[in-house]
Amino acid sequence: MSPRRLPRTLRLDPSDSFVFAQAAEPGEWAVTGSFLFWDRDLAALTGKDRVAFRSGFLGVRSFGFSTLVVVSEASETEYEAAAADLARHLEERLGAPDRATALAAAREELDVAGSLCDLPVGTVVAMHRAEKDGAITEAFRTLHQKPGGEDRLHAGARAFRFVETDEDEPEERADLLGLARRDRTGP
Repeated sequence: MSPRRLPRTLRLDPSDSFVFAQAAEPGEWAVTGSFLFWDRDLAALTGKDRVAFRSGFLGVRSFGFSTLVVVSEASETEYEAAAADLARHLEERLGAPDRATALAAAREELDVAGSLCDLPVGTVVAMHRAEKDGAITEAFRTLHQKPGGEDRLHAGARAFRFVETDEDEPEERADLLGLARRDRTGP
């Protein structure tokens, strides 16, 4: 059987460790994780929970969040290991009634995540999650490597550029320094 494509967490800088309560480890398989927010009061989310809702992919091993994923090939063995990791969390943390139910749900989540990977291997993907008319929506953007020499001021310092979309989404800003200070001093 040929490898399937799945998203794998990607960390280009340490910002995930500041903006999320728990950051995913780089290189672990990921799902969108929207199921974590289905029964939450989304309007009441604040701080790191709000950032996780807005832009976090869920790492299946750590159950932590990642801002970016990269399309990668997964063998059947890796797929089954990822399903087992996610199923364990679904059972232990979220109360799935039994292992078989948790494993079926984990495979379904991985299959949905895999359906997002109809892109070339190595493509970097970011997500914007929102609530619209009582439903959770997800929008995905790909980030592309900049050809050399485009930015004379930073000459190769930026590996990616953001691609404009037609969506009229409010701009999301994060105060990384403020979040880092709160981590050291408490809430």
